[in-house]
Amino acid sequence: MTNDEQLRVLLQGAMAWNKWRKEHPDDPIDLREANLSGANLIRADLHGAVLTGADLREADLIEADLRGADLIGADLREANLSGANLRGADLRGIYLWHVE
Repeated sequence: MTNDEQLRVLLQGAMAWNKWRKEHPDDPIDLREANLSGANLIRADLHGAVLTGADLREADLIEADLRGADLIGADLREANLSGANLRGADLRGIYLWHVE
C-alpha cells in the first residue's frame, strides 16, 4: 500500500521530495500502485523505491535516480526517462508502449 505521506511530498515536486529524502534517509520508500501519471519528477531521488504497479504514464523522469527501484508492472507509457539511472532496477512486466 502506498505511503500517503511520501506520495503527498513527491507530488510537490523533486525539490521537496529530495529534501524529504535527505531528512529521512532510512525510511523505506513505498509508492506501490501510486498514481504519478503526468508528474514532474525531474531529478527525483527514487533509488530503492518500491513502485510496483505504479502509474507513471507521461511522467517526466528526466535524470531521475531509479537505481535499484522495484518497478515491476509499472506503467511507464510515454514517460520521459532521458538520462534516468535505472541501474539495478527491476523492470519485469513494465508497460512502455500502448498496444491496440
